[in-house]
Amino acid sequence: MTDVETSSRPGTLTRAGLRRVLAVLCLTEITSWGILYYAFPVLAVSISRSTGWSLPTITAAFSLGQLAAALTGIPVGHTLDRLGPRAVMTAGSAAGVGALVVIAVAPNLVVFYGAWVAAGAAMGAVLYPPAFAALTRWWGQERVKALMILTLAAGLASTVFAPLTAALNEHTGWRSTYLVLAAILAVVTVPAHWIGLRGHWPDPPAPIHDSFADHARIARSRPFTMLVVTLCLGAFTTGAAVFNLVPLLEERGFSPSLAALALGLGGAGQVLGRIGYLPLAARSSVTARTLVILLAIAGATALLGLVTGVAVLIAVSIGAGLVRGIFTLIQATAITDRWGATHYGRLNGLLSAPVVIVMALAPWAGTLLSSWTGSYAHAYLLLAAIAVVAALTATATAVQRSARTS
Repeated sequence: MTDVETSSRPGTLTRAGLRRVLAVLCLTEITSWGILYYAFPVLAVSISRSTGWSLPTITAAFSLGQLAAALTGIPVGHTLDRLGPRAVMTAGSAAGVGALVVIAVAPNLVVFYGAWVAAGAAMGAVLYPPAFAALTRWWGQERVKALMILTLAAGLASTVFAPLTAALNEHTGWRSTYLVLAAILAVVTVPAHWIGLRGHWPDPPAPIHDSFADHARIARSRPFTMLVVTLCLGAFTTGAAVFNLVPLLEERGFSPSLAALALGLGGAGQVLGRIGYLPLAARSSVTARTLVILLAIAGATALLGLVTGVAVLIAVSIGAGLVRGIFTLIQATAITDRWGATHYGRLNGLLSAPVVIVMALAPWAGTLLSSWTGSYAHAYLLLAAIAVVAALTATATAVQRSARTS
């Protein structure tokens, strides 16, 4: 850590140091999300055709990995609060590289499943929750701007990596594609996390109210419980919709490459949505904007199940990405908007764990819904109904203003 990048105040970074941390996380989140997460829905059909393993069976392996990510997130949150993100995120990146290599060479389902468990544990240490915790602590009062910039950049993950993955798969096959992606992950994220996230970890800010000093008390409160329920339902809808978009579009007659392009354009829509988050936050309460965005998610998901035609479906996919992008920022700020940043790592770990579990089940459950209803289009209508329920539960997540200070 250089003198130039260290503030005169202990435990803080200068503006140059803050910009470095933000730039590093933007780069690594694009890469990590694109490779560890978004490559799978592009490759799933090819994996099934090549190996003879059914699509639900393959998707279940990925979902099991997401369960591992959820379980990893709780201890990661505790560690982040105490030590900071550098060692955690570097180790997670290295573990992700190894897991992808094993996935690429897996000779049977046992090895394939085990590798996805390892990949999921790596995701718990490198995707949004630890990155959000890093920016929330280091950037302090300017955290919302930093989180918006991070999610703007990370929203390009599918835009960059879905078409790249599809192109690699077309020319080399899914196994070689994963080996190439593992190499990219190693070259980009491991050194970036170790070198770029250096710096003294600040002490946590004081609670914004005395009643928020005990994180266990917050975690037992009704607003926190209802927030968990709300975000789980919303995440289930968005997770199932994203991961089943390619099969939905192929069902509608899209080619695999065009379906992958539509998925990538949805990522571009996320970027547009996040640009509008700061004005939305300035003009609405946290409960009101959560409610509105969940209703918008319901509407976009329903449209994907109803409309036909290439241009219209691509436009709706972009719109669905837009509201999904805002929902990501709502999740990122859900704790600090209600209870402050004092226990962000712990509380966000507790909040993220069930959300990630639900997201883990969502892709697999989406395929089951399509089988049960007879089509992916019908499944999307059911997902829209779940988002409406989430909007209803959002009304119970408000924290009493009398319990907060100005």
